[in-house]
Amino acid sequence: MDIISQDQIIGIDVSRDWLDVHCLADGSHQRLANNDEGHAQLTKVAHTKRALVCFEATGGQEWRLWAALEAAGIANRQLPPAQIKAFATSRGTRAKTDRIDAELIARFMAFRPDAGRQLPHKRLRLLRALTGKRGQLVETRKRLLMQIKARHRHGGEAGLEQMDVDLRALLDHQVTMLESRIEEVINTTAELNGTANILRSIPGIGPVASTMLIAEMPELGQVTGEQAAALTGLAPIAHDSGALRGKRAIGGGRRMLRHVLFQAALVASHHNPVLKIFADRLRQAGKPHKVVITAVARKLVTIANALCKTQTKWAPQIT
Repeated sequence: MDIISQDQIIGIDVSRDWLDVHCLADGSHQRLANNDEGHAQLTKVAHTKRALVCFEATGGQEWRLWAALEAAGIANRQLPPAQIKAFATSRGTRAKTDRIDAELIARFMAFRPDAGRQLPHKRLRLLRALTGKRGQLVETRKRLLMQIKARHRHGGEAGLEQMDVDLRALLDHQVTMLESRIEEVINTTAELNGTANILRSIPGIGPVASTMLIAEMPELGQVTGEQAAALTGLAPIAHDSGALRGKRAIGGGRRMLRHVLFQAALVASHHNPVLKIFADRLRQAGKPHKVVITAVARKLVTIANALCKTQTKWAPQIT
């Protein structure tokens, strides 16, 4: 990627109500409202400066701004918060304010012009919202079931049991509705449907895992296997120094997707004919369960990436 000039970078710290804007060229700072009016002011500034606008992922508070920038034709990039934090540590920056964060974001973009990602297609944004909401409801249902079991063990008010039954039925209904909506979105285009069919052809990857891969990893099929593993936080990180060879560990990446891949790996380690042999070999070598499942999950995502790249379905000889 071309090196980005400092006078072309605007860093933004996004909060619920405000946008703290730092122009790297002249060091100027301004605070705008995080609403349509503030977005319009920002796009005007960015157009004038012909700037790249960058900001952290903030759990969805940046999505309206992101869409406004894209609609206005402004170059933009969403950056991983963990990388910004590490960059601040490397600079010895310990103070944290919205204004400081905006400048750090801009300086990180100048330092790492290849970092971040662009706005996914509208269908992928909808798919991500639907899968995120489904995940929330499934987690709520899981906690409810735990509470019901605890109440049965220790006894409780009989009048609460029917409320639990009704709430569980409501959650089941909402999850089913979301799953139907997710399938509708996937079936809207041949591209999404084709990718889903490729992913679901891999033993161990079902509707939930395939949808999460499509929604959370639009780079699938466009990166190397090592990059795919890194994006999901499944790439082993070395901890070596001199003669010391430390234990490899995983970390970073897209947490929600990684958790879903762990569940898929549990299934694949027993039912995927290739990955079962791989998992059994690791078990026989005395590897801990978590290490085995992590290795299978890493294999799954690299296989999925390779198949999406070649647009072919699973075949047992693929490893």
